[in-house]
Order: sequence, then C-alpha cells, then structure tokens
Amino acid sequence: MLSLLKINNLALVDQLSWSLDQGLVGVTGETGAGKSVIVGALKLVLGERADKSLIRTGEDTCTVEAVFDLADPPVINAILEDSGLDPCDDGQLIVKRVIGQSSNRQFINNSPATLAVLKSMGAFLVDLHGPHDHQGLLSTERQLSMLDAYAGATNLGRSYHEAWKKWREADEAFTSFQSAGIEGERELELLRHQLQEIDAAKPNPDEEEELEALYQRASNSSRLVELASGASNLISAGEDTLMDRFGQLQKMCRDLEKLDPGLRETLEGIDRAVMELQEIDAGLVDYLDDLSTDPAELASLEERINILENLKRKYGPTLDDVVAHRAEVAERLDSVENRSERLQELEAAVANARQDADAAGAKLSDKRRKSAPKLAKEIARHLKELGFKQAAFEVRLLPHGKPEAGGLEGVEFEFGPNPGEPLKPLRQIASSGEISRVMLSVKSALADQDATPLMVFDEIDANVGGEIARAVGEKMARLGERHQVVAITHFPQVAAVAATHFVVSKEVRDGRTCSQLVQVTDESRIEELVRMLGGGGEQARAMAESLLTS
Repeated sequence: MLSLLKINNLALVDQLSWSLDQGLVGVTGETGAGKSVIVGALKLVLGERADKSLIRTGEDTCTVEAVFDLADPPVINAILEDSGLDPCDDGQLIVKRVIGQSSNRQFINNSPATLAVLKSMGAFLVDLHGPHDHQGLLSTERQLSMLDAYAGATNLGRSYHEAWKKWREADEAFTSFQSAGIEGERELELLRHQLQEIDAAKPNPDEEEELEALYQRASNSSRLVELASGASNLISAGEDTLMDRFGQLQKMCRDLEKLDPGLRETLEGIDRAVMELQEIDAGLVDYLDDLSTDPAELASLEERINILENLKRKYGPTLDDVVAHRAEVAERLDSVENRSERLQELEAAVANARQDADAAGAKLSDKRRKSAPKLAKEIARHLKELGFKQAAFEVRLLPHGKPEAGGLEGVEFEFGPNPGEPLKPLRQIASSGEISRVMLSVKSALADQDATPLMVFDEIDANVGGEIARAVGEKMARLGERHQVVAITHFPQVAAVAATHFVVSKEVRDGRTCSQLVQVTDESRIEELVRMLGGGGEQARAMAESLLTS
C-alpha cells in the first residue's frame, strides 16, 4: 500500500505530508482546490515526464516523495536488481522525484534511478483511472490479459508465447535461407577457391612472431657472422687476446693474494670473470655453427611471409581473421552444396515448432473458452448493480488464421447498455460516464486476480446520478477490502462509504494561495458532506448523517 505521500512546492501545494490507511480513501473538495495535484504527484512517482511549469511560483524546485509498504516485494525487487539497484529487504520502497528549473532527478531508496525504472515499477504499484483514462481497458491486448488472469491461464499464456517465439524464429530462419538462394556457379567457384587458398597455406596465428624472428636473422646473416666472428676472435684467437690479458690479470691477482691475504675478497671476482668470458666465447662459437647463410632458406622464409601477408590483405587484417573467414566460407559452402538437405531440415523444424505452438495454444484456448462466458456474466452482474439494469456484456473470442503472439484467438469486450441494440466494442462507447462504470465493473470482477496494490479513481463517477453514485461508492468500498483504493470524487454518496475521508481546500497565507489536505471525522465530516449536498439546513444535515449510517 501507499503509506505516505509528501509534496513540496508542486503547483498550489507548498507543503503536504499525507499518511494513508488501507481500504477506500475518499478525497473531496471544491473545484480548483487542488485535488488534481494529488493525481499529478502520483503520476510523477510513476515516471511521467515533468517540466518546470509544475514548480510553485517563486521556488527553484519541487519534490514528490512516496513511501510504499510492499506485502509481496519479489516483483519490484526483480526490477530493481535488473536495474543495478538494491532490493527492498524490509519491504519498504521510497520513490522521490525532484523537478528543477534546469534538470530533473529521481531516486529509489535514496539511490539515483531512471524514469524507465519508475515506469516499470509503476505498472505493479498503482492502477490510476481518470474520467478519460481508459486506454488500457479499450486495448484488446489488455482485455486478453484480463481474461487470462480471470481464467488462471497466465502461466499457460507464457508457455504458449515461448512456443510461438520458437515457431516464429524457425519460420524466419527457413524463409531467410529460402530467399537467399544461390548466386550461381560463380559463388560456388569463389567459395571453393577461397577455401582451397587458405587450406593450402595452413595459416597459424601463433607462427607469425617466430617467423618474423627467423626472417630477421636470416636476412642479416652476413653481418651476424661478421660481428660474432669478430667478437670470438677478440676473446680467444690470435695474439694478445682478451683471454691472454685476463690470464695475466688472473696471475697478478693470485700473487697479490699470496702477499696480502686480506685482498682475497676484493680479488675473488677475477676467476668468475675469466669463466664467464670463456662461456661467452663458447656460446659465440656454437652460434656461428648454427647460423645459416643459405640463400635458399631466406627465400623460403620470404615466400612464407608473402603468402601470409597476401591472406591478411584479402581476408584479414589479422591471421585470426583469416582463420575465422575460413570457417565462415566452409559453413556457407556446406549450406550451398547441401541446400536441398538444409531446406528440408529447416522445414521440418518449422513444422515441429508449429505443432508445439498449436498444442500450447489449444490448451490456452480451452481455458479461455470456458472462462469467457463466466467473466462476461460476472461483469454483467456488476453492471446491473451500477445502474445498467438491462445491459448485456459479452467477452467475444475471435479466432486467428494462424498463431499470433497472444494466442490462437483475440478477444473483444462488447457492451450493449440498451435492450434491442446490438452489442458494440468498448472502444466505440462515447459516453465517459458509461465507460467509467464499465471499467469499475471489470475491475470488480477481476478484484481477486488483480495484484496491483493501489487503485486510484479520479472522478470516474462524473456524469452519473445520485443513486448510481452510491452504487459506485459501494463498489469501490468492496474493492477496498482487497486493495488500497483512493477515490477523488464530487459525490457525497461516494465519500460517505470511504473508510477514511480527506478534504482538499485552499487558503491564503501571507498573500499566497496554498492547498492543504486535512482528514475529516465526526462533525467535520458531516459538514463536508453537507457542503457536497449543496447547502446547509436540517434536511441536508439529516441526509449527510443518513449517508454515513446507511
């Protein structure tokens, strides 16, 4: 339920903190007092776009904050978690909108959020209806979901929709493959040539680095021989080599050590230096033995590099891309060469998926056929209680020629308020008074299946008489036994049956007009009902008291 609604600087409201109870909550007040601000605030909470014109004159920002106590939070928590927000562990959801002169912000449980998240949650939090706000009821898609909810077929509907999606995907794959066709023998030749060219080269992405190193070595082999030989000769070949000089140095160091043993630690590195120089010389000799100066090897390396570079230019830019292209070519060639077989496989997949969709659809259709007349009868009963004594209502199923997203049939809610006149789809009903009562009848019939915790009815009792207004109020009160219901009304008959009653009024403070919301009880509630009845006097007071006690 909505437990708290706080409004600051929204239109005529400077500050308002409204605590709500369960059941039917009545909101009344004179025209222009600011009742519409409450609906406007709720719409902001539900993610409706806003602009700075809503900000109270003279202020920089306006804020709306709503606190919901969730009896069953998993659905809302799933939306929050999908959006990267923390779930409501304690079952309390706080939504806040801040409308500024240059930017707007929104928060969920004190964390920044997007309007899209607010809209996603709004469908599960509040069901708002005004005198001209019935598009949901007029939509045949919405009517179909209402019928499924009443029939207890929601899970069947989901199963069918999954089967339908698989059938559509299989059919699209078949159609796409069928229409693609073969671009003639030239495509076959091109595919085979590409596959043969890549397979002949056997490209390996791991070979490039080693191949480049081998090529650099082979292409510089003459200079490498010159440098390695020169270094080796300097160490050990000819006269006065480094080894000769290091030998002399080693002898001198040993003589020094004999004369002064204290130099041992200082001179001990000379032996290691001699050994390392010998190892370097041996390594250079081995390197020269392994170093190839064969022109044929260099030519072979150059050829391999050219082959790989050519492949990369055609199918690259990397060897990984070349390998991936080879896989695509092989797959395409296989599909082209085995087109007939592939077509048969896809056609069989379509037939199997269609069979599954038809089977799931048949189960769903059976539920709908059995429940449609029951729902129509239930809605008609509520319509009679709302003044349509001889009205007819029908939930008509309209079979499709093939499976559609919603099932094997559509639905049309049809209504005939007058005997002898043909039933018409709800969308063709012109009277807002009639459609409002039809909507309330549908909501009443689906009260047990509707999981929306808060229903808001904004003057849907407009254009109805006093006796009917009482019936509308009683119907809302019964809805209030299963949901929290807020009814903004001009009719005392509706306000009198509310579990709690609030009055919106205007007053002038410091030269500024402000709207305020006050709960009325006992004598103050009687006075408000007397005002709504059209004036004072004992007769009006007696009628107000009668409305409260009847």
